[in-house]
Amino acid sequence: MKLYEYMGKDIFRKEGIPVPRGQAFFNPTGVAEYAAGLPAVVVKSQVLSGGRSKAGGIKFPATATDAAAAAEALLGTVIKDLSVQAVLVEEKLTIDKEYYVAITVDGARRKPLVIASAYGGVDIEEVPEHQLVKMHVDVHSGIQPYLGREVARRMGLPAGEAKQFADILVKMYTIFRKYDAELVEINPLVVSGDKLVAADAKFNIDDEASFRWPDWLPRVEERSQLELRATELGISFVELDGDIAVMANGAGITMATPDMLNHFGGSPRNFMDAGGGASTEATAKALEILLSTNPRAILINIFGGITRCDDVARAFAHVRETTGIPVPIVIRLVGTNEQAGIEVLQQQGMSAYRNIDEAVVKVVELAAGKGDLYSGDNH
Repeated sequence: MKLYEYMGKDIFRKEGIPVPRGQAFFNPTGVAEYAAGLPAVVVKSQVLSGGRSKAGGIKFPATATDAAAAAEALLGTVIKDLSVQAVLVEEKLTIDKEYYVAITVDGARRKPLVIASAYGGVDIEEVPEHQLVKMHVDVHSGIQPYLGREVARRMGLPAGEAKQFADILVKMYTIFRKYDAELVEINPLVVSGDKLVAADAKFNIDDEASFRWPDWLPRVEERSQLELRATELGISFVELDGDIAVMANGAGITMATPDMLNHFGGSPRNFMDAGGGASTEATAKALEILLSTNPRAILINIFGGITRCDDVARAFAHVRETTGIPVPIVIRLVGTNEQAGIEVLQQQGMSAYRNIDEAVVKVVELAAGKGDLYSGDNH
């Protein structure tokens, strides 16, 4: 669960991390009056995506009236396929230098990880590895001031900034634990005069802890309507930007299938893990979701364990007979009740692949308008 910048900064302010004066607005009303009370103003679109500045989502109006006009211009626009429903109107800082600091989770080490750099800002992704400071955190002792000072020393910060940095890092870790975060990031952490100030806030909360924060959920929903519908059906589904729809079963095989499509020159339209033990009805609904994305072709990759191959085949037959499947479809079936599933498909004039490489190559060809519509090795 991602929080908007203004929400992250509200938490920072509450926990004692310096942030610019600012307020979120959901319509232009009151923007001019608020901006008039600030010495200089920046208007920032609130979307759950980076790169807002390069996409034109941050404005620097010269007057309070201009600030209201900027807010009106940004509200309702689309930035990186995300609609701007709020803007943050805040004090424009004098920026002398930009740093980067974040606390995240290192899944391999099963520890929190501090990442910091003396080179922050919009191009942080391009900072070379040797210019990043990384330190794991012992969850029993947490981040104490001495660790913050050590990170500051490795970054090469002067004494006055180092003390402030250590204090901010300690508070970031407190927030990280208190709010069940997966990521707490400040980019940039700016030097403004003699102070360090969080000019931005990126805040991701563990989805499994979202029940602790029910007041935030209506405001931070980032899933599309189709993704929400799939969630209601108990299906893990994420929309992508390709043209080959994918259904598989199990997280590992589902993650591998889009990778294989990319490897063989295809482009996945989605990630869909139909799970184990899905009934014919649930599988049919999953197929209907895939069809609603208007793909050029569909790949079904089932390795039957708990999921039965014949259930998948019957679901395909049901959807084809009731609503129709207007695009090419390739099915790979291996495992539980495999032969029964193949027989169901044969009644539909289809056969199934056992070799996943061959199935992927075939669906890529079909998406490109090549090859026969229904085929398979069936052995």
